[in-house]
Amino acid sequence: MVSTTKVPGRFSPFIVDIALEMYQKGLLDFFMDVWRTYGDFARLQMGPITMFVVAHPDHVRHIMVTNAQNYVKGPSYDTIRKLLLGNGLLTSTGETWRKQRKLMAPFFSPIGIAAFDHIIISTAEMMIQRWREHAAKAQPVEMLDEMMFATATIILKALFSTESDETIAELRSTIEKMVAFTVNRTFNPVSLPVWMPLKSHQEYRQARQKVLAYIDQLIEQRRRIPPEQWPDDLLSRLMNSRDEESGEPISDEQLKDEAVTLFVAGHETTAQTLMFTWYLLSQHPDVANKIKFEADAALGNGRPTLDDFKNMPYTLYVIKEALRLYPASPIYARDTVADDAIDGIKIPAGSRITLVPYATHRHPDFWELPECFIPSRWEPQYEQKRHRYAYHPFSTGQRICIGNNLS
Repeated sequence: MVSTTKVPGRFSPFIVDIALEMYQKGLLDFFMDVWRTYGDFARLQMGPITMFVVAHPDHVRHIMVTNAQNYVKGPSYDTIRKLLLGNGLLTSTGETWRKQRKLMAPFFSPIGIAAFDHIIISTAEMMIQRWREHAAKAQPVEMLDEMMFATATIILKALFSTESDETIAELRSTIEKMVAFTVNRTFNPVSLPVWMPLKSHQEYRQARQKVLAYIDQLIEQRRRIPPEQWPDDLLSRLMNSRDEESGEPISDEQLKDEAVTLFVAGHETTAQTLMFTWYLLSQHPDVANKIKFEADAALGNGRPTLDDFKNMPYTLYVIKEALRLYPASPIYARDTVADDAIDGIKIPAGSRITLVPYATHRHPDFWELPECFIPSRWEPQYEQKRHRYAYHPFSTGQRICIGNNLS
C-alpha cells in the first residue's frame, strides 16, 4: 500500500496559508490548479487536516458508489448545517437521510414534477413577453438576473404557492443573503462568531429570522383550515406526509429545513446552468438554430408541456453539454469514516475528500476536445461508450441530487 505521504500535492504545517489561497483565488480556480499541477489524485496537507483532491472517474466511482458508506457528509458540512440548511435532505446522513429521501422521492418523480409543469410554462411565457418588450425598445437583458428570477419564481410557487412578485423578490433576496454569508464563512480561514455585533452578522441573523418567520406563518395559516383546503404545493404535501414507521407527521423544524433546502438547492445552481446554456448558444448560433427547428417541430403552435421534451433529444444534448462544461456542482466534498485504500493509496479516517466534476468533465482521457462545446457527443452511440462516472454534474451514486430531472 502506498503511504499517504507519497501522494503528490502540497504540504503546509499551517491551515491558514493554503486556506487563504483558496479564499483569494476562489475554490474552483484553486482546485483546478491543483489538478493541473498534481494530477488526478492529489493530497493537500494543511496542518492536521488531510485532504485528497479527486478527478478520475474510477476514484469517483469508489467514493460515491462502491464504498459510499465510508464517505459521508460529515464535518465538512457543519457550517452549512448550522447556518443555512439544518438537517434537510442535502445535509442529513445515515438513516435520517434514507427516510427523508424516501419521503421526498415522489415529489420529484416524473408524475410529481408534471404536477407543477403549469408553473414552469407560465413563468417561461411571462419571461418571454418581458423579453419581447425589451427587444421592442432595443434594451439588453441581463440573463443571469432573468434566470435567477425565473428559478426563484418557479420554486417559490411550487413550494409555497407564493404569487406576489414582490414577495418572491423579497424572499429570493433574503435567502441569497443567507447563502452568501454561509459560503463566505465556510471557506474563510478566519471567521468570527456569529453572535458578534458585526454588520454582516446582523444582516444574516435578520435574514434567517425573516425566512423562518415566513414559513412559520404559512404553516400556522394552513393548520387553521382543513387539509383539503390547503393549496396543492410542496409544503402542503410535506405537511400531509407521515413517517412510514411511526406514522408521525414531520416536525415544524424539519419542515423549515426541507423548505430552505429545496429553495437553495434548486435556485442558484439551476439559474447558473441556464445562464451558461444561453451563453453557449450565443456563441454557437448553428446550435441555437437546431434547437429552434426542433422546438418548432415538436411544439407546433400549441402550448408546450413537459411531455413535449421527450420529442426534443437535441435540446437535451445541448443541456447535457452545458452541464458538462459548467456543472451544477463543480466541486463537492465528503468526509472519510474509516481507513480505506484507493488504487493502493492509504486514505486515513478523518480525511477530507474534494471531488471536482469541473475537472473530471474536462479530462482528456475521457473527452475528445474537452474544452469544446459539442452537443452531438451525447448521441447514444457515443454516450454508451463513455465511462459512466466521467460525468457527474449533480453528484452521483445514491446521493445524486434528487431534483436533477427537474433542474
